[in-house]
Amino acid sequence: MPEVIFTGPAGRLEGRYQPSTEKNAPIAIVLHPHPQFGGTMNNKIVYDLFYMFQKRNFTTLRFNFRGIGRSQGEFDHGTGELSDAAAALDWIQSLHPDSKTCWVAGYSFGAWIGMQLLMRRPEIEGFISVAPQPNTYDFSFLAPCPSSGLIIHGDADKVAPPKDVQALVDKLHTQKGITITQKTLPGANHFFTNDTELLIEECADYLDRRLAGELSDPRPKRLR
Repeated sequence: MPEVIFTGPAGRLEGRYQPSTEKNAPIAIVLHPHPQFGGTMNNKIVYDLFYMFQKRNFTTLRFNFRGIGRSQGEFDHGTGELSDAAAALDWIQSLHPDSKTCWVAGYSFGAWIGMQLLMRRPEIEGFISVAPQPNTYDFSFLAPCPSSGLIIHGDADKVAPPKDVQALVDKLHTQKGITITQKTLPGANHFFTNDTELLIEECADYLDRRLAGELSDPRPKRLR
């Protein structure tokens, strides 16, 4: 898959990019865990999510947030990283102007950034949030959440306790016009140790069902 460098708000950003064979294929962006706790675009879960979208012929991008790998800049507590994600989506859309829809997947810190991005970008029609941390990050911006998606986590997660994730899911379930699907993996921790394969299987099953027209509100999505 091609290595790419594109311009972000704090300098260049490094990514891995796989264009679809179809001109108007949907776009998928995958966002990595916390930069200050070892998160990079080469995290196994991030890589596996990237490959999951790629196998379904999405135009797919994963990249390093500012200050990681060859990406320039410094960690910015989420604000700059959200700008990085928006710049990444701008860049890939400039190469694929016929792509009308987009998905965002994020793991841990990346799930928080991804859900903020979907609030800003109406073309994002689906999301996958792996082990989001509502106990650490404020998700009150989801008012309302504009897209249907999957929240998937482990019931042995000590970093993002299940009760906090459940409270977020319960809040989103009260919103009309979207369908939030929740999957809880028994025995899985925040890092999905020994459970990565099952995690990706569940994410792939969800994505396949969405692509088949299930698990979302039937109303048409507003486009850019």
